[in-house]
Amino acid sequence: MYKACIFDMDGTLLNTLHSIAWIGNTTLHKFGLPPIETDAYKLLVGNGADTLMRRMLRTVGAKFSDAQLTEFRAEYDRLYESDPLRLVTPYPGIPELLRELKGRGFRLGVLSNKPDNMTRILAESFYAGLFDAIRGQVPGIPKKPDPTAALGIAKGFSIPPREILYIGDSGVDMLTGKNAGMDSCGVLWGFRDRKELEENGAVFTVGSASELLETVMSR
Repeated sequence: MYKACIFDMDGTLLNTLHSIAWIGNTTLHKFGLPPIETDAYKLLVGNGADTLMRRMLRTVGAKFSDAQLTEFRAEYDRLYESDPLRLVTPYPGIPELLRELKGRGFRLGVLSNKPDNMTRILAESFYAGLFDAIRGQVPGIPKKPDPTAALGIAKGFSIPPREILYIGDSGVDMLTGKNAGMDSCGVLWGFRDRKELEENGAVFTVGSASELLETVMSR
């Protein structure tokens, strides 16, 4: 039986697309660069903030030195930290799903490539008291799909990886679960499509929170 679930954040627990697009485009404007269409950010996110910065600049055809990239990232972080909940919404059924799992005794975790401080603020603002572990990107721990952080959460839960379901919306998430020895479940309401999820090892794919609950309970 599954005894725990670890969730990705962006595109899985919370719809942060419009938030990320606003922050990204405001940062681009600050540096005199054109905006990027909101939907394009679906393919830019997922591998951490530094990679997002490089992908944004590449998309608009800008070439930055390392020092300029550091300034660009600092402005992005300043904007994000000034209003982290702006334009962020929970996906339908997710609050109810988490409460149901928590009530049934499941251990619940969040693992994101988003900076750790922002991951914690979002998780605690929208889902206060529901998660037993919240981890974002921190120095010294490799980003997903490296399994180090996922296995750290499993160790903290004292639950074997095979009894944990890893849930996310991208190929990075599916590989994270696979690399950690966990089953991976891809959600279809997020930023990537079924093809990417299945090509990267999704054991399950689900289209709604109720279907996700059924999948978890089926084991």
